[in-house]
Amino acid sequence: MHYAQVILPLNLAGSFTYKVPDELLDEIQLGMRVLVQFGGKKIYTGIVWDLHQNKPETFVPKDIINILDQQPILPVQQIEFWNWLSDYYLCNLGEIYRFAFPSSLKLESETYLKLKPNAVVDFQNLDVNEMYLIQALEVRQLINLTDIEAFIPKKDIIKTINSLIDLQYIEIDEQVAEKYRAKEVAYVRIKDEVLKNFELTEILSQLKRAPKQKDLFLAILDKQTENPDSLIKKSELFDDGFFAHSHIKSLIDKNWVEEYFLQKDRIDYYDGDTEDLEELTSAQKQALVLVDEAFSENKNVLLHGVTSSGKTHIYLEKIEECINEGRNVLFLLPEIALTKQITKRLEKKYGSALGFYHQKLTDFERVEVWRKVKNDELKILIGTRNALFLPYQNLGLIIVDEEHDSAYRPREVSPFFNAKDAAQILGQKYNANVILGSATPSVESYFAARKDKLQYVFLGERFGKVDLPKFELINFKEAQDSKNVSGDFSFHLLENIRQNLEHKNQTIVLHNRRGYANVVECESCGYVNYCSNCDVVMTYHKYSNEMKCHYCGQRASKPKICPKCHSENLNERGVGVEQIHEELQKLFPEAEVDRMDVDSMRKKFAYEKLYEKIEDRETDIIVGTQMISKGLDFDDIELVAIPRADSLMYVQDFRAEERAYQLMTQVSGRAGRVSGQGKVLIQTYNPQNRVFELIQRNDIQGIYEYFLTERKKFHYPPFTKLIMIELKHRREDKVNRASQFLGSILGKYLPEDCILGPEPASIARLNNMYQFQILLKLPRGKNYLVFKDYIRKSFEEFEEITAYRSIRKHVFVDF
Repeated sequence: MHYAQVILPLNLAGSFTYKVPDELLDEIQLGMRVLVQFGGKKIYTGIVWDLHQNKPETFVPKDIINILDQQPILPVQQIEFWNWLSDYYLCNLGEIYRFAFPSSLKLESETYLKLKPNAVVDFQNLDVNEMYLIQALEVRQLINLTDIEAFIPKKDIIKTINSLIDLQYIEIDEQVAEKYRAKEVAYVRIKDEVLKNFELTEILSQLKRAPKQKDLFLAILDKQTENPDSLIKKSELFDDGFFAHSHIKSLIDKNWVEEYFLQKDRIDYYDGDTEDLEELTSAQKQALVLVDEAFSENKNVLLHGVTSSGKTHIYLEKIEECINEGRNVLFLLPEIALTKQITKRLEKKYGSALGFYHQKLTDFERVEVWRKVKNDELKILIGTRNALFLPYQNLGLIIVDEEHDSAYRPREVSPFFNAKDAAQILGQKYNANVILGSATPSVESYFAARKDKLQYVFLGERFGKVDLPKFELINFKEAQDSKNVSGDFSFHLLENIRQNLEHKNQTIVLHNRRGYANVVECESCGYVNYCSNCDVVMTYHKYSNEMKCHYCGQRASKPKICPKCHSENLNERGVGVEQIHEELQKLFPEAEVDRMDVDSMRKKFAYEKLYEKIEDRETDIIVGTQMISKGLDFDDIELVAIPRADSLMYVQDFRAEERAYQLMTQVSGRAGRVSGQGKVLIQTYNPQNRVFELIQRNDIQGIYEYFLTERKKFHYPPFTKLIMIELKHRREDKVNRASQFLGSILGKYLPEDCILGPEPASIARLNNMYQFQILLKLPRGKNYLVFKDYIRKSFEEFEEITAYRSIRKHVFVDF
């Protein structure tokens, strides 16, 4: 007997054993999709993870129903990669499968109803809903639960089904439906036999009384005669509104014109002219030599290039080499929407050999990209973190651009992993080279390079030897004391903006806080508007005149009077980007001031439109959140202003200073990219802050040494390993008991000083779920691996308690 270990798209630990039927034995391979039954009659698409002959001793395994693939859909390298992810990030393989595959490649059964064979229905004893359902099944044979909602009220559906099942009139049938459908485009042409056997005058004579049909026939004939190889798209015939669908239908019915369909990609690939690579500068050539030396020694590279130093040129050189060697490239980006310029350059160079893969694609579009990668039709794939899971056949190079970006390790979607670290492991599996690139590398990557785990390559000069922007600190406390301020701006900062406008240059103003005001407060009783789902104060958005929760999305009208004391004395506290935008419009009425944040960029093509406005110099001042630190590479931006820099620093996170440095440095890189006259004004109450001083001096090595010293002093990464365990439930008392119980289990295995908590999370309730956290600070090295095994054992003991199975448990490794 032969057996297969199969993983399912469910958040369950491990794989499941199924028997391989004899008729499938010669076909089945690792990485293939198979249909299996799980949990009663439910049918799922599983992936074959292992094949063996070890008969289970405690249960009789079910048979695999069928194999869905002729060849493995998942390469061996991906299987090894998934195993590493599951082991390192303490997540289930089912979680990875659910995240990695497009939904249309994970077939699942739907609950269908059908009439029982030979059932004799007595309609006199049925109510109205039961009669409707029986009559529908007589017509359609199979109906799923979603379709039933069209003619039976939702509240009566289950009652109706159960009643008919009890009467033995209907039964449940689990059917698997292929979700993916190829996109087809309709084309038309005049039939060959018509052109050969009919006289044109005869056809036109028959169409004498149908002038529209006659004109349409001649239009098709004209296109077909002009270029016999051209395709006539049916939809294009109706573009000018002169012809209708009825006209083409009549020609088809007369058997003179035929309609046919061709498959078409849902994604339009670039098919314009391609361009050659630009010549490298001497500094870039030196950096390229170091990259080549590292690759020859099988070492990955940390490319630390100051803003506008031309890291992309080095990427392009290595991409060209890789493709010439017959191998493929994965280019990872933190956010696909903010990378217009780099994608334009790659499109012009590589045309249709370039593909994209990210969450904004539809599911069918993702399937098409998946299949192109599987068939080795794409040479370069640009994507976000989910692009790591595509079935690459011959991966030779992985580039992780902006490797420091927090978008590579989000905490909203499981499995929770850091794409930067995962990319290096994927590179090992494929024997591919990896470049991590950034103007502000993460402290962990910098430390790894210092320990010689990565080859450190530094590009210290801007492209064209343009000077780096100059930083200036403005003491806002002194400006307030001397009354040299207007709202949130010092006179000195406003004067710089005014001069920049006079020189016809553009200005960026960074304020990383959404909304208009942080809170609306009653001056009489102190009441503030809390979100009903979360323990957070709702933010006021003046543009839409509503209160919003930035965690669960709840909205409410702005109160006109205090709900508690009925006072009308309500004031807005705190400053959001909308308020900064409004202030600047009033201070510079002659200037065009635009805003770039999540709220203003929600409409389709909003980012592209603003991008074009900046490029065409139709905007003078761009106010925004961290979005403006990426992708805005324009010649005329000369000034960057950060009016409330302190708000970036004082956040409850040990990485707050690092992220503030990265954000300020990244946004400063937008200034003076051509002129070398860029200027950055940092307005702060505390200009003596060590980070501000080091940024002003542009002391890159000094700032990383400062971060490492602070991390070592307080036992934070990269000197320790952090694991955050988060437990969630709707009942506070239950999740509190569960967290205490898990903490006590961990305490049996781990040293006491390694465990912090359990404690309520900094935001104790989100989306009506109470949150408790346990932070584990573990030593690096061999002990860490031992402790990690103890953590797994603790989780197994915790999950044995039936009462706690409803508790949601999230584990963040290296968070």
